[in-house]
Amino acid sequence: MAATAEKRLFRDQQRALYAYTVVGQVPKDAQKDYKIAVNDFGANILRSGLCAAIAAVQRLGKQGTLLLEHVAGAAVIGLENVKAEDLARRVRELDADAYMIATRDMLHVAMWLKRAVQATFE
Repeated sequence: MAATAEKRLFRDQQRALYAYTVVGQVPKDAQKDYKIAVNDFGANILRSGLCAAIAAVQRLGKQGTLLLEHVAGAAVIGLENVKAEDLARRVRELDADAYMIATRDMLHVAMWLKRAVQATFE
């Protein structure tokens, strides 16, 4: 039981480090659009599901490209080593159990990206 809690804490630390690293690299002129996309992403996952949330980011076009790259690079369980342009397809190919796990993991990523944006952007 303690090993599971330690593993969960370690993954959370990895997500936090990743989020603060990638958010810190967002160009100043893209921060406003990125912040809007990040703030919507987690809520869209909860409201409509992971596939629909990714589709919503894709519909943003150029404004959502950076966020797609960041969530694709987050090594979400079941979606490791995926490229941004393949993310939606890979999510659709997941079986039900893997989809639920990836959704939970992606919610954690979205939360850390949102926290990093709140702490980093002016």
